[in-house]
Amino acid sequence: MTAPLAGKTILMSGGSRGIGLAIALRAARDGANIVMLAKTDTPDPRLEGTIHTAADAVRAAGGQALAVVGDVRDDASIADAVSQAVDTFGGIDIVVNNASVISLARTLDLEPKRFDLMQDVNMRGTFMLSRAAIPHLKQADNAHILSLSPPINLDPKWLGAHTGYTLAKYGMSMATLGFAAEFARDGIAANTLWPRTTIKTAAVGNILGGEALLAKSRTPEIYADAAYEVLIQPARGYTGQSLIVEDVLIAAGVTDFSQYSPGVAEDDLFPDIFL
Repeated sequence: MTAPLAGKTILMSGGSRGIGLAIALRAARDGANIVMLAKTDTPDPRLEGTIHTAADAVRAAGGQALAVVGDVRDDASIADAVSQAVDTFGGIDIVVNNASVISLARTLDLEPKRFDLMQDVNMRGTFMLSRAAIPHLKQADNAHILSLSPPINLDPKWLGAHTGYTLAKYGMSMATLGFAAEFARDGIAANTLWPRTTIKTAAVGNILGGEALLAKSRTPEIYADAAYEVLIQPARGYTGQSLIVEDVLIAAGVTDFSQYSPGVAEDDLFPDIFL
């Protein structure tokens, strides 16, 4: 069996848990090198895992891991993560913009600090982490940027539902599609990826809908399997797309999604936002 991501170096924002960790573990099964830039250095009773437990899990799955404690909002942290990735593994092949902050507060209820946090982590973090890695991606064979953000849907339903969060997530997507156009000649693919249903993550459980919504959500592995399929595609011919998780897997030959939501009927799954 081939392992397309063997020896590839992935720079990821976040990754201590949830979808980011699932993507890291899927790549690690190929023997990839995972560099995670995340803040969770010590255990938090509200959240499962730290950057160090995530790195251990990556190694146990067959990959190499580098845990860089830092903040994607901080330019020095980004520079440090890029420098460590290059010094340790010789370059960067893939950037995964995973870190994200969510607040579905309406405009008058959204505090300025929360607004700024969302823009700084989601939009600015995506732009600056990718920007710092692009000189190295230009030297890579089959370079990819993948942002976990939605297709840009200008339906007033989504523009007006939670304007602050919508700006932050669409900002991620706009930056990514911009990279696709700007660096196409350099052979760097840049795509976004978003699910049709909610995913079992801390954000869904703690912020959106608690246990009831978690029970109607798919596991992070569906996102990870779709991300893997994106990252093994030829970069020069697979770029500038706003991809949907389920569509990517269908194109890869997956016909049964029950493994990602055991015991839950398809009709009972909760649709994610923006679609």
